[in-house]
Parts: sequence; structure tokens; C-alpha cells
Amino acid sequence: MRTLYPPIEPFAVELMDVGGGHTIYVEHCGREDGLPVVFLHGGPGGGCKADHRQFFDPARYHVVLLDQRGAGRSRPYGGVESNTTQDLTADLEQIREASGFERWLLFGGSWGAALALAYAEAHPDRVSGLVLRGTFLARQADFEWFCERGASALLPDAWERFLEAVQGNQENDLLALLHRLTFSSDEADEERVTRAWEAWSGAVVMYSFNSVPGGSAGELKDAIVKMRLEMHYAYNRYFIRENQLLEEAGRLPDVPIRIIHGQRDITCTAAAAWALHRAVPHSEIELLRTAGHLSGEPQMVDALVRAADDFAEKLSAPR
Repeated sequence: MRTLYPPIEPFAVELMDVGGGHTIYVEHCGREDGLPVVFLHGGPGGGCKADHRQFFDPARYHVVLLDQRGAGRSRPYGGVESNTTQDLTADLEQIREASGFERWLLFGGSWGAALALAYAEAHPDRVSGLVLRGTFLARQADFEWFCERGASALLPDAWERFLEAVQGNQENDLLALLHRLTFSSDEADEERVTRAWEAWSGAVVMYSFNSVPGGSAGELKDAIVKMRLEMHYAYNRYFIRENQLLEEAGRLPDVPIRIIHGQRDITCTAAAAWALHRAVPHSEIELLRTAGHLSGEPQMVDALVRAADDFAEKLSAPR
């Protein structure tokens, strides 16, 4: 079973002004003349981590990692103005052009898979391949599965605690309520709903019947920022029309595409990955019997590192 490559440090880091008041954190790792690949993190709002560099052979890849608008080390931290899917795809084009790449491999997980699809459908001539993990298709049904009708049936105790913390006995449009409370001027409301969301989402991602705590006081600010970005995108239907990513799958280029999904993933269902595979006849799909949603699970690491190594061969990366 494959494991991550050893830790590496970037050979270049930049803060790129992309307009709209946003500055994007971008780092370059591996081999400067290697096969270009861009890692797209989840969330929205997740940010990149040091171990995300380690899916790729540094002797063969030029790895680009970035924190999307409002996330991680990009500024303004938590900024939602001028922060849409179209803005994010435009940022990727600006980064690609500034890096001097004609085409690059897209490597995205969860929300990052949705962003990879949106970019590839908008700029098919700029894509050499796609590796998609834990595919999220940004449909209303996908959000409702996660937060209303779906995962709640598998984790009823955690779901009941979440509802009690958020809305008590009130009947509400849950997404609208979450959005309003997340952006509330009342700090107590903001903290309460963030801790509840962290507990619920942690329970789903970990598939645990005992939900995780909402985080320490020191972690609260980061959790609030991440939730604001998540609710900003979910409330605005991810700034794409319903089912757009599947309906426009015919725009994807005829390049290697591998879809990797854990069959125990209850954050993003394997049915979504299968629907994408059916919509893209030349794609490959690998369903992992014992894996869930997280990229760091051993079976998922093995599949992702194998995919990156395979694509290095297919796309003729230099040695």
C-alpha cells in the first residue's frame, strides 16, 4: 500500500492580487520544470495543509497549492465579497498564466472536486487531466443529504443535538437560518451555531455516533470563518445553476480522468461519483470499500498517490 511522499517545503511562495480586494496565497513545490498540477482544497474554506504536497513525487511534479478566496493565508480572511465559483475559476486561470503553464493537472477533493469540474468545463483546453476525490456536485440534493435528509438518518442522535442547538423547537428553513446565524451580529448566536455545525459536520465526516466537540476557544475564530464561507456558498447554491456540473460534463476534455470515492463516505455519496462517471464515458472510477471521505485515510492515500504516479507516466512527466 502506498503512503505519502516525505515532507517538502515550497521553492516559491507568493501573495497574488487577483482583484476584488482579494490576495491569494500560492505556493510552488517539487520540480520547477516538472509536470504542472494544482491541488484544490475542500470546504469551501478549508485551506491547504503541508501534507497536501505529499501526494506527488517531487522529482516529477511542479505542485501548485493555493488557499482559495477567504481561506487559510489568503486575505481578507473570511471575506465573502467578490467570492463566487466564477471568481475562483478566474483566480486559477490567473495563477496558471502567471506560472507559465499551457495546461495543468487538476487534483481536487470534495468541494475541490466541484471546483475542478467547474474550471475544466470553463477552460477545457487548459486541462491535462483530472483526479477527483470524494466528488461533490454542488446540487441542492447534495447539500440536503449532508444537512437535512440523508446523513441525519444514519446519525440521528448527533442530528437531534444539532437541531436543538441551532433552532430549538422552531420550524425554519434550515439553510436560511444557518446563514443568518452565521453572519449574525450577536456573538453568542455566532458561537453557538458554529460549535453546533462543527460537531455535526465532524460526526458526518468521521461517521461517528459520538459527535466531536466544537473546538477550543483558540480554534473558534477559524471555525467561524470556515462556516461563513461554507454557508455563503451553500446559501447561494454554489453560484451555479442546479445540476450544472453534470449537465456540462460533455465539455470536459478528452484527457485522463480518475474518480476516487470511498464507499463509506457519507459526506459526499458514492452515487454522485457514479453519476459523474456515467456522464463522462472516458473516465475511470475507483470505489474504495473501506474508505470514507477523508484524504488521509490509508486506503484513500494509497489510491491518491497511485493516481498521481500513474498520471505522471500517462502525461510524460520528466524524470
